Amino acid sequence: MKKLLQTLRELWRDPMGRISLIGILLIILMAIFAPQLSHFKPDKMVGMPKASLSAQFWFGTDNYGRDIFSRIVYGARVSLQVGLIAVGIGATAGYVLGLIAGYFEGWVDRVIMCLMDILFAFPSILLAILISTVLGRGLVPTMVAIGIVNIPVFARTVRASVISAKGLEYVENARSVGVKTWPILIRHISPNVVAPFTVQATLALSSAILTEASMSFLGLGIQPPASSWGSMLNEARTFMEQAPWMAIFPALFIIITILLFNIMGDSLRDVLDPKLKL
Repeated sequence: MKKLLQTLRELWRDPMGRISLIGILLIILMAIFAPQLSHFKPDKMVGMPKASLSAQFWFGTDNYGRDIFSRIVYGARVSLQVGLIAVGIGATAGYVLGLIAGYFEGWVDRVIMCLMDILFAFPSILLAILISTVLGRGLVPTMVAIGIVNIPVFARTVRASVISAKGLEYVENARSVGVKTWPILIRHISPNVVAPFTVQATLALSSAILTEASMSFLGLGIQPPASSWGSMLNEARTFMEQAPWMAIFPALFIIITILLFNIMGDSLRDVLDPKLKL
């Protein structure tokens, strides 16, 4: 906890880190307090279809007469939920596989990394679409599909850190005095993995949000009437000339959210590993 608070303080001192922290906090608060912030239920038809921006409908209405602002606010919940859970799945599996591959090496390393290379051979969005096609459409299959797509990058990140750390003198000393394998991995090697792993997790969040939006835009992710920024873009593409606000606002929130997480990842990299700072 002490180290976490120190990291947050150092992140706050960085101007870009401060901007990303404030922005991400605002999006999280928007998702948490969606019922209090929104004027209407996200799936309720409350006005004229394709009504322009007004005092009543801040972002206008969509082709069904639903309030776009309310759908944007509730859509933040979907994006953050998918991002956090999908990255959690990918990070957990990738951490364990990378730890095993990097420490034991040999045939274990070759088998695990061969599987990771096979997953890496597919473009991430195509692999996510393939997995979701097998699992089905909806929130849970989308999270699982994106989580599986993220496993290889975490496995490679952890493996590289483990290979570098296991040759350190204090790790060799622990082995020489008979400390067992798992205590070495947990107590001596894992702390060296935290910094690159945390940075990768932050960057993966933006990638997961973008992948979910892309899948929903293609009609393969979150299904109507659920509020998703990607599915809102999918519905808006037919009405770009008649009601451009239907596409502008969900696209804007996708861009801002991804940008904030990317800035956060870069700032964390500089804080956790100052040697990489340009």
